[in-house]
Amino acid sequence: MNEFETLLNSVEDVKVRDVVKGEILTIENGQATVAIVGTGVEGVLTLREITNDRDADINTFVKPGDILDLLVIKQIVGKDAEGANVYLLSLKRLEARKAWTELEGKEGEVVTVKVTKDVKGGLSVDYNGVRGFIPASMIDTYFVKDTKKFVGQEIEAKIIEINAAENRFILSRRAVVEAENIEMRKEAFAQLNEGDIVEGTVSRVTNFGAFVDLGGIDGLVHVSELSHNRVKRPADVVKPGDKVEVKILKLDEEAGRLSLSLKATQAGPWEQVEEKAPVGSTVEGTVKRLTDFGAFVELFLGVEGLVHVSQISWDRVENPKDVLKVGQVVNVKVLDVKPEEERISLSIKALEEAPARPARNNEDGEKRERKPRAPRKAAKPSYDLPETQEGFSLADFLGEDFDINDL
Repeated sequence: MNEFETLLNSVEDVKVRDVVKGEILTIENGQATVAIVGTGVEGVLTLREITNDRDADINTFVKPGDILDLLVIKQIVGKDAEGANVYLLSLKRLEARKAWTELEGKEGEVVTVKVTKDVKGGLSVDYNGVRGFIPASMIDTYFVKDTKKFVGQEIEAKIIEINAAENRFILSRRAVVEAENIEMRKEAFAQLNEGDIVEGTVSRVTNFGAFVDLGGIDGLVHVSELSHNRVKRPADVVKPGDKVEVKILKLDEEAGRLSLSLKATQAGPWEQVEEKAPVGSTVEGTVKRLTDFGAFVELFLGVEGLVHVSQISWDRVENPKDVLKVGQVVNVKVLDVKPEEERISLSIKALEEAPARPARNNEDGEKRERKPRAPRKAAKPSYDLPETQEGFSLADFLGEDFDINDL
């Protein structure tokens, strides 16, 4: 058998899924022509079978004369100039097969993967040619709305499931983040104490408050602790990225919870209120609330005082709503200030002149003058009776010369 016949017979030795050695002959139109070494058969290696990056230049990966291990994917319709079959070859699938082999038994390990694209329900990633998937619930410790920001990044993820037969490769970035957080929490908790005032960065804002990153541990500033004033929407006070100073209210290392306060680091509206509204001063305010017992008037932002119903007017007021209305601007006099109790007593009528009392008239309509009161009579003296009484005789009354026989 001559050399040519041997070469032709060797064509049958090329089978799909075989690993062969191929020499790059030429590169044209984004694909390489490959001679399968030892067979006389040619193959085609496209950019898509080299990398997942479709915008890449094939010349950065291979050049004529390179000899590579390649995987035979399938027979291409058509033949080469010699009449032999042509096969589609793959570099990345061979690497993926090797990667699957290397992955065996690695469940639970942490590996570095590259995010190739965001897909429905999560992220598609690449690990040495093996396509993996990170479900949306496993991207972070909280739900991530914008998954596109991860595309193109290299991230660490924990291997959850490997099934080469079903081409199933599941990973979790959340598991890595949680493990890192545990270590950072231990370090952070060791340096923090209740009552400390620390600096942090707002990481997230929710309807019930804001989370502040203190460098490895997130603490919650409840909506009630954001400001001394009433807050309806936390987003009106802070936003992600803000640098803030917060006071640590409570530490729970076991549960990994940290309660913080933003308002505790800020001057309260009741501080120096005695200087702003001293007793006896007149202040302008706005009626905020009306109750059966009086009106609450806001003097400064966050500071309200009470005008008792008896202090609204010199006339008798049955219901404050009959005299005042919410939003009305009034002048009030400060009667009493108790900043420690956050209480201020106010008066509206104290700023008005008290009406004169009407004089009483006689029957003729003339003004009747009051008569001066008569002086009180002196009290009769009182005498004390002796403790004992000896009495007296008839002789004592008639005299010593009286004789009963003279009668």
